[in-house]
Amino acid sequence: MTARPLAPVIPSSIVPAARQRARSAAGRRLPLARPAPVPSLAEDTVYGIGRIDASGRIADQSVITAMGWRGGDRLTLTADAGVVTARRDPGGMVTIPRRGYIAIPAPLRLRCGLEPSDRVLLAGAPAGETLTAYSLAVVHEAIRARGLFPHAHGGQP
Repeated sequence: MTARPLAPVIPSSIVPAARQRARSAAGRRLPLARPAPVPSLAEDTVYGIGRIDASGRIADQSVITAMGWRGGDRLTLTADAGVVTARRDPGGMVTIPRRGYIAIPAPLRLRCGLEPSDRVLLAGAPAGETLTAYSLAVVHEAIRARGLFPHAHGGQP
C-alpha cells in the first residue's frame, strides 16, 4: 500500500465577511475618557504648611510675607476645633514678633486641640487680612467628606 501524498494547505486569499467586519472594527479608534477638569487655585488665597512648636509658634514666613504682615502688627485670634483664625486688628491682643511668625497662646491651643509638633495647613486671604491654620486632621476630614478616596478600603480602582 502506498500512501497518497497530502495536498499542501494554502489559505485562501478570500476573507470571509465575518472576519472582514472584525478587522474594520479593530481599526476604528475608540474615544478616550477625559478626566473631570481640575478646578483652578484661587489667586486671592495663599497656602503653606507649618508645624507648631512647643511655644505655639508657626514659623511659615512665606505666608506671613504674602499676607503683607510685619513684626509689630497686632492680631485677633479666634479658635474652633482644630482651627485657629488670625485677623489683623490694631486692637488685637497678639503681636507678630520682629522675626515674622504667628504664636498661638497656650489656652487657645488647648481650646482647639492643637499640640506641639502638629502640622497645620495655612490658608491666607491677603485682601481680607485673614489667615487660618487648619490642623491636618481637619483637612483629612474635609477630604474624606468629599469622597476623594473612593478606593481607600480595599476597593478596586
